[in-house]
Amino acid sequence: MNKTLITILLVFTASSLHAENWPAWRGVDGRGVSQEKNLPLTWSTTENVLWKVPLAEPCNGTPIIWGDRVFLTQGFDKGKRRAVIALDRASGEKLWQQELSCDVEETTHPQNPPCSSSPITDGKAVYAQLGSAGVVAYDLDGKQLWHRDLGPVLHRWGNGPSPVLYGDLLIVFHGPGTPANLMALNKASGKTVWTSKETAINSPIFGSWSTPLLLRGKRDELIMPLPGDRIQGAGLFKSYDPATGKLLWKCDGLGNEVYAMPIPSPDGDLVVGISGHNGPAMAVRTGGNGDVSATHQLWRTVEKNPQRVSSGVIDGEHLYIANANGTLDCLLVGSGEPVWKGRLGGNLWGSMLLADGRIYLSNFDGDTFVVKAGEKFELLATNHLAEPLYAAPAVSGGAIFLRTHKHLYCIGRGEGN
Repeated sequence: MNKTLITILLVFTASSLHAENWPAWRGVDGRGVSQEKNLPLTWSTTENVLWKVPLAEPCNGTPIIWGDRVFLTQGFDKGKRRAVIALDRASGEKLWQQELSCDVEETTHPQNPPCSSSPITDGKAVYAQLGSAGVVAYDLDGKQLWHRDLGPVLHRWGNGPSPVLYGDLLIVFHGPGTPANLMALNKASGKTVWTSKETAINSPIFGSWSTPLLLRGKRDELIMPLPGDRIQGAGLFKSYDPATGKLLWKCDGLGNEVYAMPIPSPDGDLVVGISGHNGPAMAVRTGGNGDVSATHQLWRTVEKNPQRVSSGVIDGEHLYIANANGTLDCLLVGSGEPVWKGRLGGNLWGSMLLADGRIYLSNFDGDTFVVKAGEKFELLATNHLAEPLYAAPAVSGGAIFLRTHKHLYCIGRGEGN
């Protein structure tokens, strides 16, 4: 064993004793926020790369991390085979790979290859939503616990929502397209506990690719941005009781297409929705009942919104939203008023990570920008991997895990960084 690998293993062994797990898409609570400090600021294809492993085909699913393992979804043969893969967190060595076949010819966009969904784990099992291949659960050693075929997921732009865990339930949005169902499955058996049938229209300008947001508080809520009931109708937020699927409240005001996950404030008192296809953004107070469109909407921005795919973050009184045209907006959470706009470059689809006062955000070309969170725009670093990058950063144990279309990188701090 060479000295470099020994050093990496020692670093990861020490850091794993107090490493923050990243168990799901957007982290522990769906906010895209990590409590870790001293993450790497700069890297390249060689600088501060602890390890990288090649990936078989382009996929956009963000990896998750639990303890000494990294889990990710992966397509093979252009989606005809779909896998969950477990890697050793310290070295990137493959521990196991389990596959499902998919005989459905899914329609999709070239920028949204199969397996865009991220897996999720409770530390006992890992669950994955693999589009038309169904939903599957494995134990941490790769033994299949159950598999549910929920039918094909057919939409012109493909699929992408990730699953959510709530107690004994695994909650999935099986859509968009026809049918479109928000469902809770028993996480031990895969059996259906409740189903909410949502509006389904197979249209290129209609659909939600968002992952539901679980808010825990005095009253737990499952919040999902969904299109309206017609192609030209406004979209809306729906909030459900995650235990029963009962509708708690709804609020009109979103657009017909939503890609981003809802962005909650740290206290969960409000949630921000971001529409795609030049649609509006809006903030809504949580905790309502019935139709709260006239009572709980705090603000809504309509004019001249760019295309938005990325899921943003909230830090204190500031909301950060990335635009596909290469710019980053900072708004006041309470009013939606602009604070600043910064130019980053490229096509910004990657969702954000907020950690230690820094925002990490990637573009199509493999550039990851590090921006200081605050009242003024300050670009701290631009890091080049020169490979297509659509997935969001994941973080654990002082390292950032970045999935490009060619590799999974583990980025760590070097001396003097």
